[in-house]
Amino acid sequence: MLSNRINTLSESITIAVSTLAQELKAQGKDILSFSAGEPDFDTPQVIKDKAIEAINAGATKYTAVDGIPELKKAIVEKLKRDNGLEYAMDQVIVNNGAKHSLFNLFQATINEGDEVIIPSPYWVTYPELVHYCGGKSVIIDTDDSSGFKITPEQLKNAITPKTKMLILTSPSNPTGAIYSRSELEALGKVLEGTDILVASDEMYEKLTYEGEFVSTASISEDMFKRTITINGLSKSVAMTGWRFGYMASYHTELIKATKKLQSQSTSNINSITQVAAIAGLDGSADADIEMMRKQFKERRDEAVKLFNDIDGLSVLKPDGAFYLFVNIKEVSNDSLTFAQELLSSKGVAVVPGVGFGSEGYFRFSFASSIENIREGIARIAEFVKEQKA
Repeated sequence: MLSNRINTLSESITIAVSTLAQELKAQGKDILSFSAGEPDFDTPQVIKDKAIEAINAGATKYTAVDGIPELKKAIVEKLKRDNGLEYAMDQVIVNNGAKHSLFNLFQATINEGDEVIIPSPYWVTYPELVHYCGGKSVIIDTDDSSGFKITPEQLKNAITPKTKMLILTSPSNPTGAIYSRSELEALGKVLEGTDILVASDEMYEKLTYEGEFVSTASISEDMFKRTITINGLSKSVAMTGWRFGYMASYHTELIKATKKLQSQSTSNINSITQVAAIAGLDGSADADIEMMRKQFKERRDEAVKLFNDIDGLSVLKPDGAFYLFVNIKEVSNDSLTFAQELLSSKGVAVVPGVGFGSEGYFRFSFASSIENIREGIARIAEFVKEQKA
């Protein structure tokens, strides 16, 4: 009954773990979940107020497929103000979250057999979507020693005549690693003279703690022309459930192609979300963003210290996002079994590193209260001690 294409897809391991944790909690079990890629803060009031105004004003009809003009204008202005990128209105499209942006992008660009270079650890959805579109994922492995970042030499060695695209994520999910300007420039040099596209996922841009966030498309004219910038408001202003993402590209024909695809699938995104999102882009919620960033930084600092105090575990301090990618290689090289036993015996949910293409790690989200973080890491410490006994 099912198509061969749909059978190539696997369920998102992050969603699966989060769902299991929720089910166990609903059964009355004492569960602490650090699996979800979702801020524990509420959407800022200024954004909610805009949504209420939109409802009362009757902004409940279909809109243009690619977004209302006011929203696209806010995106263009945000990209210029924050990232030094100049796009025209027809070089931007609004999607149902950044995952939808990526789906449309891959569907519009990847042909059967095209190769897409993906640094590992990677967000679980990247290779799944590439395979769904008939492409082949070419994985570049990284680890703690490289700060979970690829080198120009690794990139050069991964390129073949079939290479269609490179995916860069900065700050990274799941490691929190951020590419510096010089690192991006070095990668850009490798790509010069090729037709390789770059999908730059910048969803965690506002959640940075050290160093400077640099938008990939801003480092050179060459990189600007080949880069598709993908972003949204799910993480920066806790709008996960609102489903808002966007894509910007120098190539208007690419935006037109994704608009055509969207017109035959989802059509426009939620009209109320579109109006509310303007307040998340124009600076109205900046104070809320900074409040969340500061609290995430405090949680990160304490969680890193607590994990590194556990004999057998280690973790690098991430520069951005709200995840720790914890090294468990001294304890186990089977992260799935480790995570399953941790959940069953201690009631702590984390995501096994194998789901991100890196065995010997787990992802721990510190988008939770400091009290839950302390208690959760204490339980993990007990579990590790028992494993090593």
